[in-house]
Amino acid sequence: MIAAKVIDNIWSTRKAESLRGLKLMIVEVIDEKASISRLIAADVIGAGIGERVLVTTGSSARRMIGDDNIPVDAVIVGIIDEDCKF
Repeated sequence: MIAAKVIDNIWSTRKAESLRGLKLMIVEVIDEKASISRLIAADVIGAGIGERVLVTTGSSARRMIGDDNIPVDAVIVGIIDEDCKF
């Protein structure tokens, strides 16, 4: 999983039929060492702009939506309330 911050939403007037009804958000990866800095993630839990979230990718993301054939590679699966310090 990836820790990220929701920075904006995506509006699309035309998209694949299987994506209809999905809320798409731009998230910025929190880990400075990550090879990617931003992702577009489907939001299945109702996260808002400015919230820190957990994002899962790959086949696990598609399973969260319940369709292994949907063209999605990242899904917001949790909202981070506070960080734990070790």
